[in-house]
Amino acid sequence: MVERVDAHDQVVAVVGRGEAVRHGWLHRIAVTVSRDREGRILVQRRSEHLGRFPGHYEVASGGAVAAGESYEEAASRELAEELGVRAPVRFIVKFLNRSGLSPHWLAVHEAVVSDDLNPDPDEVVWHGWLSEPELRRSMRENLFTPDSHDILSHYFAAVDRGSVRPR
Repeated sequence: MVERVDAHDQVVAVVGRGEAVRHGWLHRIAVTVSRDREGRILVQRRSEHLGRFPGHYEVASGGAVAAGESYEEAASRELAEELGVRAPVRFIVKFLNRSGLSPHWLAVHEAVVSDDLNPDPDEVVWHGWLSEPELRRSMRENLFTPDSHDILSHYFAAVDRGSVRPR
């Protein structure tokens, strides 16, 4: 169950995630851009068995915010579920995202994580650390999830305007 929200991110109702997607109702998604101590960004390749964007690359781990859960709680939970790592997440930026399967409020977080990742093999079939120039090149050459481009655009804009600093 997720919270259906309005254009101001205020709760309207509690609905099923599938129902929200099917009807194009706004709901909440939380993601985390993971960096290592050198500042490289983690890129993952999604399993071919996933229903949404199988085999695509992505720049963040994350998913739907459950009813009653905060964006930060969801980001931490998804980081643990998808990558098998627990790390503090830091809010970076939130925006209304219309790419992907349905419109949603997307909160982007950042975490500094170690190399001891234990990705869920049902979700992640490959992962690697890329510098920003390597990542930009990879995004031109490979198929990434639609959200990945928006996530990075807003993430880098927030970092560049000085509202946050990368760790």
